[in-house]
Amino acid sequence: MGLQVGDKVPEFIATNDKGEHFLSSDIIGKKNLVLYFYPKNFTPGCTKEACNFRDSYVDFENLGVEVIGISADSIKSHTRFKNTYKLPFMFLSDSNGELRKLFGVKSEVLGLLPGRETYVIDEKGIIQLKFNSMKASEHVSKALEKIKEIVNE
Repeated sequence: MGLQVGDKVPEFIATNDKGEHFLSSDIIGKKNLVLYFYPKNFTPGCTKEACNFRDSYVDFENLGVEVIGISADSIKSHTRFKNTYKLPFMFLSDSNGELRKLFGVKSEVLGLLPGRETYVIDEKGIIQLKFNSMKASEHVSKALEKIKEIVNE
């Protein structure tokens, strides 16, 4: 079932696109965060989604929000993806699927394709939005809308 809206995100450790350990407690519970899971680097939908986050990154930054992309791709692939498309935010490698399992990200297309899911997590570490859609273009607007709601409360 995984994590749902209203759940506190448990601590986790992952490897970021620089090959360093990422401790969730460095960000989660300290600032608002958008975590987005996507199937694969360099595929049309995933590239579009990442570039949409890039193009709106200043809006997120101005609202004090961190954006992190997560897929099963290798660190090397994440680095290439970031450099190719000038993506200003962090990526985490979830090669063993532990983070997908923790968050409960479901597979799509008969279980053959890793799911595309976005989480908006507030500065207390509570999930405020869980958005699941293979339509890559919808994720940024949904996340931004929710963040603005949280910040303006």
